[in-house]
Amino acid sequence: MPILQNAKKALRSSRKKAVINSRVKSILKTKTDKMRKEPTDANLTAAFSSIDKTVKRNLMHKNKAGRLKSQLSKLVGSELKEKSSVKVSKKSGAKKTTAKKSGAKKTVAKKASKKAAAKKSVAKKATKKVSKAKSSAVKK
Repeated sequence: MPILQNAKKALRSSRKKAVINSRVKSILKTKTDKMRKEPTDANLTAAFSSIDKTVKRNLMHKNKAGRLKSQLSKLVGSELKEKSSVKVSKKSGAKKTTAKKSGAKKTVAKKASKKAAAKKSVAKKATKKVSKAKSSAVKK
């Protein structure tokens, strides 16, 4: 048992925190188990919120939380694929391809502008070198 007053207070506070942390961990476990048994969107959001709360309280590392979220979301995705096999209409497919093409054009334009800027900077450096060489030749 602690003898000093601050040690006694630390013991009291750590016991309180342990009780709260065990509650949060228990809630997390029940929600994730429920999600694994019945993968639905409502269960997924509840599980995500409890995972975020545990990370916020430093009870779980953020990478582990991300891994859990990924695993749970895969369960919902596979459940949706099994339940409904909806065919994609031709119109929605066409829209997606046009969006991809416009994105490709933007990246090409960005690359071209970067190349032009690089050429300008190289040209400026070359002119500076030439002018320095001329000035040093004149001084000699």
